[in-house]
Amino acid sequence: MAQEFHYIPQGVCSREMIVTVEGDTIETIKIIGGCAGNTQGVSRLAEGRKIDEVISTLEGIRCRGNTSCPDQLAQALKAIKAKL
Repeated sequence: MAQEFHYIPQGVCSREMIVTVEGDTIETIKIIGGCAGNTQGVSRLAEGRKIDEVISTLEGIRCRGNTSCPDQLAQALKAIKAKL
């Protein structure tokens, strides 16, 4: 059964990430706030992929400062993985 998780990102323009997962696969991602085109693009590229694959792809990407929306999505997925 799919589970929905809410994550509040730190140090970026986006305000919330809502991720639905089924097992170890990402079903949907909705990112509230931030650059709409970029966050929609990242979400669509991640949907349907395995959590670990997306973490390894996005973790460490920097924008302003020490993080970015993609990096924060990786952090969200790590937190989700710890709860599964």
